[in-house]
Amino acid sequence: MLNTLRFGIEIETVGLGREGLANAIQSVVGGTKIADYRSWKIVDAKGRSWRVVPDGSLSGGEQSGEIVSPVLGYDDIDELQQVVRAVRNAGGRSDQSCGIHVHIDGSRFDARGVTNLVKMVHKQERLIEQALGISETRLARYCRPVDAEFIRRLESRRPRTMQEVSDAWYGRRNANPDRYDSSRYHGLNLNSLFFRGTIELRFFNGTTHAGEIKSYIQFALALAAKALGSKAASSRRREYNAATSKYDMRVWLLGLGMIGDEFKTARLHLLKKLGGSAAWKGERRDRAQGDQPATQEERAA
Repeated sequence: MLNTLRFGIEIETVGLGREGLANAIQSVVGGTKIADYRSWKIVDAKGRSWRVVPDGSLSGGEQSGEIVSPVLGYDDIDELQQVVRAVRNAGGRSDQSCGIHVHIDGSRFDARGVTNLVKMVHKQERLIEQALGISETRLARYCRPVDAEFIRRLESRRPRTMQEVSDAWYGRRNANPDRYDSSRYHGLNLNSLFFRGTIELRFFNGTTHAGEIKSYIQFALALAAKALGSKAASSRRREYNAATSKYDMRVWLLGLGMIGDEFKTARLHLLKKLGGSAAWKGERRDRAQGDQPATQEERAA
């Protein structure tokens, strides 16, 4: 199911102006570049629109911009990576002001699927935060944890409809969700689902490393696919243990279906910030086994 889900991505960058970003994108996807006030639109050879828009939260001023992809499929990830590499080669980079947001098509989700996703994220949220290296500043402002009251409402009400999930998210009936609703600043943002039909994952730090970005997308899609395919999920918080976190994350990733060579580089990036051994849970074996260094191919991906 993972490779059948549609997605989009927003990549915030500094170091390169918006026209320069548009030129880099066009060098990969072809098509036509169109100026639109302070933004740029690139209509690619397939008729899809890529956009480059300003973002006042970025440190670069006019030498910054946010890349907004069109709706993409799993087979488009390679081209997206080429776009990222072109941006990087042109001078685009990331800093602490940058983030990456992955949007999953919400049309496949019903109340059960959304509830499963929320519970899965809530259960492993500390592990996610550490694996992705999310700063305290971003956790406090732009990608806050799942709200405890929202979880309480989900558990007590057990919603059967999307309207009931919406009521639990906002804590009230919200007939006209707004793009800029304050509830959007969570790592798992359901305001986006009720406003535009996509589930937004905001956890990811900014980067212009194509392999890291692919790993973020694969992780987001794996989470979504698992939520859609599960009958139920537990929301009970899992205790975070720094000494065994690499092993714990690896086991979870395998449980999400991120198995085999297709996800080898993703596992590398999603485990590299964690402690302990990916192979053993016991600390004694951690010391004996050690971690195998990444290959040159994996580091360059």
